[in-house]
Amino acid sequence: MDIDIETVLASNGREILNRVPAGIYITDRERKILFWNKAAAAITGYPAEEVAGSFCYQNILMHIDEMGNNLCKGICPLAHSIMDGTSYEKEVFLHHKDGHRVSVNVHTFPLKGPQGKITGAAEIFTNTNPITDMQSRIRQLEKMAMLDSLSDLPNRLHIESELRLRVNEFLRYGQTFGILFLDIDHFKKFNDTWGHDAGDKVIKTVAATLRAASRPFDIFGRWGGEEFVGIILNVLPQNIVLIANRYRKLIEKTSISLDNIKISITVSIGATVVRTDDAPESLIKRADMLMYDCKKSGRNCVASD
Repeated sequence: MDIDIETVLASNGREILNRVPAGIYITDRERKILFWNKAAAAITGYPAEEVAGSFCYQNILMHIDEMGNNLCKGICPLAHSIMDGTSYEKEVFLHHKDGHRVSVNVHTFPLKGPQGKITGAAEIFTNTNPITDMQSRIRQLEKMAMLDSLSDLPNRLHIESELRLRVNEFLRYGQTFGILFLDIDHFKKFNDTWGHDAGDKVIKTVAATLRAASRPFDIFGRWGGEEFVGIILNVLPQNIVLIANRYRKLIEKTSISLDNIKISITVSIGATVVRTDDAPESLIKRADMLMYDCKKSGRNCVASD
């Protein structure tokens, strides 16, 4: 059955759509946003009055895939629905108003007028990070005072404890894992130019992106200052660089606003996989040294052994 925009946006239709727990927005054929429901505002941080009337190809939500490819500047799922009249579904990462990335599953479909002509499209999106093992762990960490108060990630004490556990499991059962050592590039510049509040905002933004993009069985924590450590389970040496680059690219596509200037954030990452002669200290030291190799190579890259 054909559904046209005017029918969908009738007064009762708006009220119903605003009660739906999933994010919904509707555009005309030129992709001008005509409707933005309350759940869309809650998921993205953008209220309807800041979005309605703009065009989605203006990169408001900056949709990217897991490898950091920009979808809004190309042919996104919604544009495909308008072009060929087909529904599409895809997992993407949108840009939250606060700066971090949010993982969502989007479903787009065309809207048609009485004669069957495509007059626009609708996109429904839902957060794909419901309650996970990671979030359950974080609640437990809060009770154990092992959560970093600034980043809301596990602190160094917890990461060190997890490292000892994972090394012991590897030596006893052969359960391999990898380490990512991340350092925010040019962090001193943020503090020196805009103040320590800006530095705190950068740390929170990187932490939020790591939290939103991490697999349920991986653990990321704040090691100290502008450094983060990720414990990546069930990974082979040939795959650790791919995983590290996934996080690097997602952070690279993240930005914050300082004095009305949009500032990009990048990280340098050292990536390594546990060896039979490793202790927690040697594993961290090796990943840290690899990260410094990235700094020498120009930053915003991954180095592995």
